[in-house]
Amino acid sequence: MRQIRIAAAQFEHRNADKEYNLRRIDELSAQAAAAGADVVSFHECSVPAYTFLQPLDKAELAELAEAIPGGPSVRRLVDIARAHRVAVLAGLLEIDGEDIYNTYVCVTGEGLLSKYRKMHAFVNPHLSCGNEYVVFELCGFRCGILICYDNNLVENVRITALQGAEVIFMPHVTCCLPSVMPGRGTVDPALWEKRETDPVPLRMEFDGPKGRGWLMRWLPARAYENGVYAVFTNPVGVDDDTIKNGNAMILDPYGEIVAECRELGDGFALATCTEDKLEQSSGRRYLRARRPELYGKLVEPGQEPPVTLPGWQLKSDTED
Repeated sequence: MRQIRIAAAQFEHRNADKEYNLRRIDELSAQAAAAGADVVSFHECSVPAYTFLQPLDKAELAELAEAIPGGPSVRRLVDIARAHRVAVLAGLLEIDGEDIYNTYVCVTGEGLLSKYRKMHAFVNPHLSCGNEYVVFELCGFRCGILICYDNNLVENVRITALQGAEVIFMPHVTCCLPSVMPGRGTVDPALWEKRETDPVPLRMEFDGPKGRGWLMRWLPARAYENGVYAVFTNPVGVDDDTIKNGNAMILDPYGEIVAECRELGDGFALATCTEDKLEQSSGRRYLRARRPELYGKLVEPGQEPPVTLPGWQLKSDTED
């Protein structure tokens, strides 16, 4: 029976400090490999960091962006993968001609295996959107990638599954943000600073509707309805002007959490994913029950161009 050991990692990144962030990726990859991982997955834009990109102009973004696969960060990731004998997945900014993308790569010790460009880029208007789904072979499993907001559109996860994905990596930078939803909002940085001496209030915030509670509204459904393993990654701690909750986790094709990082800090969750759950899952039956001849409305062009607007932007507009 096929099986793969996947680690979903979380760490507190530093803005624009690629050397520090790559060092943490290296250290956590070493720890996960020692625990038996075949694959280690990190969050969206884990190499340069993410939220601080919002006010940058295009020239400043270009300074942070790199060619893929020829750039120094991908070469460093390959070295990390080779040193620890694992596949590594991490996020960075990619420059390709005049375009800059929020890109996620999978590398092994032999080089770049796959890359994916975020389809619904929004954090900075100078970022271009990707337009291709990705499914690739990794350790005997068919794997896909969807970055953060891409997973909020059910069509993206469904199409990736229809293209044969059995495992979907879902790197994020999310949660603990302003929102119009009840109970949502930011976390007081003072709670993060006091996490070692008084962890309970921070844990309550991370587990409530600002963090894990919101994830549980939709993340298990993506795994369940498509019969796939979902690998969720997210930073923890200070992310520019917000606090992130981590909660890196792996969900099985039944939508059940099989491993979750509960650290109030850097760490990882490790799970063994097996092929038997895939065919037994309800989602695989649903895929076979589809009647595409009825779904024409799904692919009709909209009356207006697509707009990717995050919930925290709605909250900001309301307050203005």
